[in-house]
Amino acid sequence: MNLKFVSSCAAAGASLATAIAPVPAFTQTPVHHHHHVHHYSSSCHERRSTNGTVGAVAGGVGGGLIGGALTHGNVVGVLAGAGGGALAGHAIGKHSTHC
Repeated sequence: MNLKFVSSCAAAGASLATAIAPVPAFTQTPVHHHHHVHHYSSSCHERRSTNGTVGAVAGGVGGGLIGGALTHGNVVGVLAGAGGGALAGHAIGKHSTHC
């Protein structure tokens, strides 16, 4: 196994994992009311759903890269890594939102 390739796959997976961080309030669309008070329209359910989806995609890509690296490009290893990474990424992303 090429250590340089595995290291680059791990770095790619780690950089993709940052995509599952919760969306900060300042990036959400403000809703204006009569008293000029700004509330944010994004509900907790919407944020959890979005973070779960982003986590699944990032985990799937990262898991596929790592699975491919560990099995030297074997298709079964890539698919197993992608599936496991997507499941784990979805769970981590969904539960990273605290309301």
